[in-house]
Amino acid sequence: QVQLVESGGGLVQAGGSLRLSCAASGRFFGSLAMGWFRQAPGKEREFVSAISTGGGATLYSDSVKGRFTISRDNAKNTVYLQMNSLKPEDTAVYYCAARASSTSQAVSNYPYWGQGTQVTVSS
Repeated sequence: QVQLVESGGGLVQAGGSLRLSCAASGRFFGSLAMGWFRQAPGKEREFVSAISTGGGATLYSDSVKGRFTISRDNAKNTVYLQMNSLKPEDTAVYYCAARASSTSQAVSNYPYWGQGTQVTVSS
């Protein structure tokens, strides 16, 4: 079993930045591929970014590419999402997810999820 706890969400003006963190416990963190997803009101949960077990491979959705950066610190059992140049359309609940395999963009491929952290970007 894996427990995930996100933090770092909040209210920010358009053009601003936030850094989300996700702390993992319960399983060797270095064996987990990690992902970030988001869900806006009335919309389906969507892929944002993912990172491989060692951090050497990353994936981004087209909507965040060039603005968001995913990273991980395996010594701290933590994955991060640095979000720059935020837009109102980035407003959503952001979820951290984990899987014991390679990176994936599919929600259904991640068995472990955090509780989510709210990000609100005002115009």
